[in-house]
Amino acid sequence: MTSKQRAYLKGLAMNLDPIFQVGKASISPELTTGISEALEARELIKISVLKNCLDDPREIASVLSERTHSEVVQVIGKKIVLYRESKEKKKIELPK
Repeated sequence: MTSKQRAYLKGLAMNLDPIFQVGKASISPELTTGISEALEARELIKISVLKNCLDDPREIASVLSERTHSEVVQVIGKKIVLYRESKEKKKIELPK
């Protein structure tokens, strides 16, 4: 992913609300499955890491991106933005 594409996705993500929260239990298989399904439906999602989660948000982002085959757009504080191109419902057209 180029820096231009990443900047474009960051702009789109600014208006998104987090649709998942990572809490004390950290990353569970159910959470990973849910995030993967949401990525297929929406392509770009925001995840919030709660204060009671002891893991580092950057670490959580890399593990989630690996498990869901997505890309980490950005991690700011306790917010993670992930992107994965949808196989069937392609909505976001990335700049070249």
